[in-house]
Amino acid sequence: MTEDFSTWRPCDEPRPTALVGRFVKLEAFSANRHAPGLFENTAGPDDNNLWRFIPLPKPADAAALGDIFRFMGGMENNPWRVLAIIDRETDHVLGTASYMRIRPEHGSAEVGCVIFSRKIQKTPAATEAMFLMAKHLFDDLGYRRYEWKCHNGNEASKRAAERLGFSFEGVFRNDMIVKGESRDTAWYSIIDSEWPTVKAGLQAWLAPENFDEQGVQRTSLLKLRAAGD
Repeated sequence: MTEDFSTWRPCDEPRPTALVGRFVKLEAFSANRHAPGLFENTAGPDDNNLWRFIPLPKPADAAALGDIFRFMGGMENNPWRVLAIIDRETDHVLGTASYMRIRPEHGSAEVGCVIFSRKIQKTPAATEAMFLMAKHLFDDLGYRRYEWKCHNGNEASKRAAERLGFSFEGVFRNDMIVKGESRDTAWYSIIDSEWPTVKAGLQAWLAPENFDEQGVQRTSLLKLRAAGD
């Protein structure tokens, strides 16, 4: 049976002033406030791999980094809502992520340009940041679809998408030319009917009781989500 959307109304655009969790807070990116710390933690001489699959050049300095995101936030057709990911304990900028391809009339948006410093990679803080963004979109704004796209050769990003609960939808072949290379793009999504199960798994995994005294997980996110299906 086809669902009736005759009374559908566009969602609000994601414009969060702050998304606050136990480990991190996310706030609208400010070139003046956040670019110096983000540059320090993500653009050093040992950080080239962080930028391998990012469709942006690795910045030469904090000013250039600020200019990149200032430009992306001001694009007319599809402005990014860039968020700084900040450690609540130290106030250090650990990374960034953006709402992209925002289509309020369809209740759909994408998370993209995720740049995690080595300080946040593979930590509960990284998972919490992604959870807070998804929760804002589905629970606060009532979106129907949340997308994740990445270079099909970016195995780490594909594993992260699947771990977080995004479903693989296929590969767009010869999708783009990025940094002088042809890019096949892998598409993933979470839709609103799947979100309650995905959300419950993330909440259970992030709960303090799921970690021992050394901060090691007791049960994996995949197992917790499977238990809730």
